Amino acid sequence: MKRSYYIGPAIVALALALGIFIGGKLHFNDTPERLFTTNSKKDKLNRLIDYIDYEYVDEVDTDSIVDITVNNILDKLDPHSVYIPKSEMKRVSENMKGDFVGIGINFYKYRDTITVTRTIRGGPSARAGLMPGDKILMADNDTLHSKQLADSDIVSRLKGQEGSSVTLTVYRRTEDRTFKVDLRRDHVPIRSIDAYYMLTPDMGYVRMNRFAESTHDEFREALRDLLARGAEKLTLDLRDNPGGYLNVAEHIADAFLPKGKLILFTRNKKGQVDSTYATARGRFENRPVYVLINERSASASEIIAGALQDNDIGTIVGRRSFGKGLVQREMDLGDGSAVRLTVSRYYTPTGRSIQRNYSNGSEDYYEQYTRRFHSGELSSVDSIRVADSLKFKTPGGKTVYGGGGIIPDVFVPIGSNEEEAISALDNRGYFSSFVFNYLEEDRTLFEGYDAARFYREYQVDDILFDRLVGFLTRFNLNMNYYDYEERLKAYIKAGIAEQLFSPDLKAQILAPYDNMLIKVLELDEPQVTEDPGL
Repeated sequence: MKRSYYIGPAIVALALALGIFIGGKLHFNDTPERLFTTNSKKDKLNRLIDYIDYEYVDEVDTDSIVDITVNNILDKLDPHSVYIPKSEMKRVSENMKGDFVGIGINFYKYRDTITVTRTIRGGPSARAGLMPGDKILMADNDTLHSKQLADSDIVSRLKGQEGSSVTLTVYRRTEDRTFKVDLRRDHVPIRSIDAYYMLTPDMGYVRMNRFAESTHDEFREALRDLLARGAEKLTLDLRDNPGGYLNVAEHIADAFLPKGKLILFTRNKKGQVDSTYATARGRFENRPVYVLINERSASASEIIAGALQDNDIGTIVGRRSFGKGLVQREMDLGDGSAVRLTVSRYYTPTGRSIQRNYSNGSEDYYEQYTRRFHSGELSSVDSIRVADSLKFKTPGGKTVYGGGGIIPDVFVPIGSNEEEAISALDNRGYFSSFVFNYLEEDRTLFEGYDAARFYREYQVDDILFDRLVGFLTRFNLNMNYYDYEERLKAYIKAGIAEQLFSPDLKAQILAPYDNMLIKVLELDEPQVTEDPGL
């Protein structure tokens, strides 16, 4: 298998960036004129930085100048070649590695006190028996309940070196007791699989939020569980998934493709082509699969959708994807920072590049999403502009297009303004905050429920719904809430399910209000034809 790449131009840009940091070749008896007679671009930059360091009249933070220089260089290349400063490397690495070292909780600050909303499966807190609603008062001798304590300060006190210990002082309101818990910090997974469950008795559902190092292992675990539950079909939800590691996307595509099928090929600056083919290790070959994409599905998500579409396997459902067909490699710059540099383009099995045009600069590139919305493309498949010069045919005779993303086999328009607004409220945490405050009043109301019973029996009453309306109007979020009472009650129930049980149950509760999943179920219904009477 090939080395890992980032899916997002030029080795010269890397040389320039590295030259800034190398230094040491400057002769200070050179005249200023000689500086500009050298043929070496690297020497110019080296000398300029050294002149500023040693000769400029005022003290200057040359590190910041270097950062600006590197960013300016990369900005002249493409929108996906980016600089990662040293200060950001740890966070970026954790996100792509798929874990971090800590105690493994999600929390809210409630009345200046940290309250656990959920423990992360497999983390130290879950293993130690911490529960939603537990309040963490102290970490060792550090008091954690204070108005002045920022979330970043709290996180820094709970994180630490792998294997290091921390003693938490915890108050559990349901038992009215305070106790201590000794934890050993460990690797805590950052889940790539948001949720998975059985959408129907024979169809599994998996929602994936990115392609990190751990994503393939998570996917195999979810798929194994769904197969054990009787999954004969699968819906893979890649909506809003911005991508990640190329080789992880290849592994996941391999799950659906028979041995020998082309997954993709890449071509670099020198014209070198590198092709990747499916192996015999696929766990879900020759079974129906639906892949959900939207305008924010990018890079690795598009690789999977393109590989399946071009091999006439499965059904791509949704709206045209982002359109990112460039491949990046992360390169260390020697001081703890790095650059992700575009090193090749990738092509789907039919030979199409789905990269959007970026010749007018990054600002124009990212504004194309807004133009898609105003052009009507998100509402009507007929508004999608395609070029005949980018037309390709799959082996099964299906017409597909390059340029600007993957066009789905089955189009599903964006929801109404109100539906999208409700979804945005959820994404921004309004329902989660409301539900958390409600649960804090009396969690014993739900002591008799397990996940299955809650899903079957719990109903949000009108009193709680009215409280939600009052909560939202305090933020000047005005809409005709009572026209969407059923949907909003479902979001309340889903929020309670997530905080008491799991994200899987939340997703399951909201499925009947998801237009793309409704379309999948329509497509999956047996096609009934009239008996001709013969």
